[in-house]
Amino acid sequence: MIIYGFNPVLEALRSGRVQEVHFESHGGTRMKQLLDLATERGIRVKHVSAGVLDRESKQGVHQGVTAEIIAVDNYTVSDLLQAAASPALIVVLDNIEDPHNVGAILRTAEAVGADGIIIQKRRSASLTGVVGKASAGAILHLRIATVVNIARAIEELKTAGVWTVGLASDASLSYNLVDWGLPSAIVVGAEGHGLRHLVRSRCDRLATIPMKGQINSLNVSVAAGIALFEAVRQRSLGQSSVE
Repeated sequence: MIIYGFNPVLEALRSGRVQEVHFESHGGTRMKQLLDLATERGIRVKHVSAGVLDRESKQGVHQGVTAEIIAVDNYTVSDLLQAAASPALIVVLDNIEDPHNVGAILRTAEAVGADGIIIQKRRSASLTGVVGKASAGAILHLRIATVVNIARAIEELKTAGVWTVGLASDASLSYNLVDWGLPSAIVVGAEGHGLRHLVRSRCDRLATIPMKGQINSLNVSVAAGIALFEAVRQRSLGQSSVE
């Protein structure tokens, strides 16, 4: 797998997953620090042309550096549950195909210390360099379970005692009245379509993020971030919201 951009490559180096670094120029303090770190870790660095980086990043904004990394580990839902803190906090992505949205959700999930991500194998953005760049390298620090069927994964979470909350604009319950102090999974759907009917029906509850403006929907990565930080806020205060 190829990742690109300063932050993703730095995070990959820190995670110990880099096999080789390709760079265009030694210039700049940030690049020197990155290359010094790679050298300290005994990782091969190779000077290449901008054209090579363009091809490796598939014309992405590579900032003059790419890295070949060991493939991201794939976990099962059971793995996420076994490794989760108490109470668990997991994010479920239902058919989100935009890699930038997936990357942004991963970045926020890692920032709040979520226990893992569940994503569907088909009809979802692949875990490529685009996702790695959008996640600022968070993809390398998260446990990600790729599953065949999201609805079944939700049932597995529920059986394990995890409260599954789907975000839906037409729900009657406000997201800040959900008791996020319980083991929880935030379930988010594709922008424009939302949660699929089967996935929506499997969730324990549906919650909405109230809005006062003329726009009646949020970008899915923003919505996921709002719910994640509300969960963290409640837990940091030892707060239990009651409907």
